[in-house]
Amino acid sequence: MAQPEFTATGVRIGKGLRSLTRAGQIRITDGRLELLTSYGSEIDSAPVQSVRAGKPWLGDEDRALADVNGTRYHLTLAEDDPAPGKGGPPSARRFIEAVRRAGGGRA
Repeated sequence: MAQPEFTATGVRIGKGLRSLTRAGQIRITDGRLELLTSYGSEIDSAPVQSVRAGKPWLGDEDRALADVNGTRYHLTLAEDDPAPGKGGPPSARRFIEAVRRAGGGRA
């Protein structure tokens, strides 16, 4: 297994008005985006080329949207990137940039 191109933990993942997990994970590895629960179970995954990521029209800086396999997920990440050597979720801006770099689109 290759090193992840992007990883975030402690991410709130929701679909519509429903929260799927409050401490989920996002991982981009080998051109594939994975949304995982806090236990590591897969919520959804797709090749990053088919994923659209962007910011919601209204909302905080720590929120992002991701369309994965035709389903829109609401992601709440940290507002600031963690300090070097510290854990914690990176910002929504870094997630969107990682999707774009890996070949995905923008919503």
